[in-house]
Amino acid sequence: MDLAERTADPRVARFWSQYIEILSLFRISDKSKHWYRRHVEHYIADHPDIRLRNHTAETLTKWLERLAREPRISDWQFRQKVDALRLLFSHLLKRPWSSEFDWQHWSAGSMALEQSHPTISRTYEMIDKAVEDPKNFLGREFPEQFRKFLVAIRLPDYSVNTERCYLGWINRFLYFHKEKHPCDCMESDVASFLEHLTLKRKVSGATQAQALNALVFFFARVLEQPLGDIGPFKRPKKPKRLPTVLSSQEVKALLRNLTGNNRLMVYLMYGSGMRVMECVRLRILDLDFDYKQILVRSGKGNKDRSVPMPGSLSDALHAQVERVKQIHEEDLAAGYGSVYLPGALARKYPNAEKELRWQYLFPASRIAQDPRTGSVRRHHIHQSVIQRCIKQAAEQIGINKRVTSHTMRHSFATHLLETGTDIRTIQALLGHADVSTTMIYTHITGVGSHGARSPLDRL
Repeated sequence: MDLAERTADPRVARFWSQYIEILSLFRISDKSKHWYRRHVEHYIADHPDIRLRNHTAETLTKWLERLAREPRISDWQFRQKVDALRLLFSHLLKRPWSSEFDWQHWSAGSMALEQSHPTISRTYEMIDKAVEDPKNFLGREFPEQFRKFLVAIRLPDYSVNTERCYLGWINRFLYFHKEKHPCDCMESDVASFLEHLTLKRKVSGATQAQALNALVFFFARVLEQPLGDIGPFKRPKKPKRLPTVLSSQEVKALLRNLTGNNRLMVYLMYGSGMRVMECVRLRILDLDFDYKQILVRSGKGNKDRSVPMPGSLSDALHAQVERVKQIHEEDLAAGYGSVYLPGALARKYPNAEKELRWQYLFPASRIAQDPRTGSVRRHHIHQSVIQRCIKQAAEQIGINKRVTSHTMRHSFATHLLETGTDIRTIQALLGHADVSTTMIYTHITGVGSHGARSPLDRL
């Protein structure tokens, strides 16, 4: 039976009518419904000998893996294809295996890294594009000062996030005084800008201090006119924030509500105290199974440190390495298989980018084009995937606290403190430069069931 005959079949017409009803139920726009149907038709055409009801998770996985190696398909198109098949198998055909299929891995894991992402953005080749950026007031109006800024902030190796943050505050300051040249600005101009942030923008004390740091750097290192006495200006009260910490029972419930790679990554973050970016950027060579430790490369402050590898995750990590090995071998066979290398490693070791040990432990679900170099490669999973899944899991189990990916790090430190671990050891595991930063976790151990008892309970 050819396509025309199948289209004329009343059973086929009823099938598509039911599928369109499902799309309407899930608020898929009329413009997109046509493409959702095209995606399903494409999938059916690629499996002419298998009835839809006989498809399995393995069949779908193999098709998505093949599709993931086609760089011409953009991220949003790939996610739309995954969503079209999710609605088909989970809500129209209601296949039993679809409830266990890791749809989130294929959908959210396909997100490409933007040009400004910390992993890939540290490059001098982007200077010309940054000058042309309409949001970059400094680069557009004062290109010479902008280039001096890049040299000044990159020679001491400030982090990419700090560079972006400082540039943002400098742009806001210069736009606030856009009638003046930067070299003509004085301490009073800085004071008026800082007061504007407090009185008009209602920023916090930490945000105002961050803006001041950026301007002090700009005047001293770029304009070579160090600021003197700025004088009095309105400062907001600096609140003392306490971190959100989950109890052991809440952590267990949260982890039980996660699946696949997401569960393993959150396990790692809670079990080792890693930040979300440190976790997603792990490479296979960072795992030391013999010493039961994980090496965190270029953490906050560009510092390396080692964290414990939870013994209960050893088998799962071995299995994850094997999965990455299989994906890498298939990528190599398809003509890909390279990975981003930091610094000058790609020039120093030309073949390293295709070695298994340099591959990311948690790769993205599909290959994509590097926005900086144009190379087609498989990067690590996007950090927003983990951030989103933790938030959704907390909402589903009814945790009313503000739960983020960083909450796992706070819980790691607090639970270690509750079990008697020395504060200096926790400081080293977290990578804090000052023990006073680590001391904030004592707020939990000094109250509640582990500290002072409320007098109300004695009545």
